[in-house]
Amino acid sequence: MAVTMRDVAQHAGVSPKTVSNVMSGYPFIREETRQRVLASIDALGYQLNISARNLKSGRTGIIGLAVPELSQPYFAELADAVITAAEGHGLTVMIEQTGAVRERELATLVRPRGPLVDGLLFSPLALGPDDVGHLRTGTPMVLLGERMFHGPVDHVMIDNVAGTRAVTEHLLALGRRRIAVIGTHPGELVGTAAIRYDAFAAALSDAGVEPIDRLALPADPWQRRTGAAATEALLASGAKFDAVLALNDTLAVGALHTLIKHGVRIPDDVAVAGFDDIDEARYSTPSLTTVDPGRAQIAATAVEILVGRMNGDDTDHREIVAQYELHVRESTSGH
Repeated sequence: MAVTMRDVAQHAGVSPKTVSNVMSGYPFIREETRQRVLASIDALGYQLNISARNLKSGRTGIIGLAVPELSQPYFAELADAVITAAEGHGLTVMIEQTGAVRERELATLVRPRGPLVDGLLFSPLALGPDDVGHLRTGTPMVLLGERMFHGPVDHVMIDNVAGTRAVTEHLLALGRRRIAVIGTHPGELVGTAAIRYDAFAAALSDAGVEPIDRLALPADPWQRRTGAAATEALLASGAKFDAVLALNDTLAVGALHTLIKHGVRIPDDVAVAGFDDIDEARYSTPSLTTVDPGRAQIAATAVEILVGRMNGDDTDHREIVAQYELHVRESTSGH
């Protein structure tokens, strides 16, 4: 008799749902539990019989989620929101990391997926408008993130321009005029860094303030350590600044660490803000002013659209911009 998922669960001492989550790549499982389940799968020789599932229903009950990297809190929290939304439709999520590498993002699109997933949510970073032809696949798909493409698939987007302008205008309203930006990607024409920096510069110009080139600090990848290193370089340069806008929250947390280490008072001497509203932003010291890009809305909307496409919806593709919200916290308000 074939080994079932329930057999694996009993052998590992977990629930069948936990076995399903391990096989689907769900990120929020204790490593000890994951290893125990994998050991039971190996010991029993269990294999997910996708072909049998397809013969019965024509569906796998699985959707894919391709993101750059789960080590980035934004994408980890996005994955959690997608899994929650998918569970509401009785679906399991298979997660894939592309590393924001163009070849791996293209491989995600061209690899035969029909037998594996019923649909795909895809958050590309390395692809650009010239790659639009690669989006025509046989698998229902919804893009997440930047407005880099206009068709031929549905797209649920972050409002990077309005969100960045809002946080910049907040800093300007506080009287900050020498605002350093951490996380620029010099030479980038299309991408999150370019979009957010251009929106920042436009907000300054509209207020009659000229962006200062030496206050634009590159950081790549966008991680705490690169945010901290960029802030060290900023302080070492001797340039005067009264605010820091980090282009994402992990950079901002790194900047906070370095500024506090050097005795800079926040927000008295320097106000600090970020973008993404990751969970850590609420609990950093001081708590971080940031832009919530509407992650829960993005996940719920994208899953709903994808399910519609999987069920045969053939209406024109949609471009939906999520609602952002500026959260003002201690790093700029002082209370």
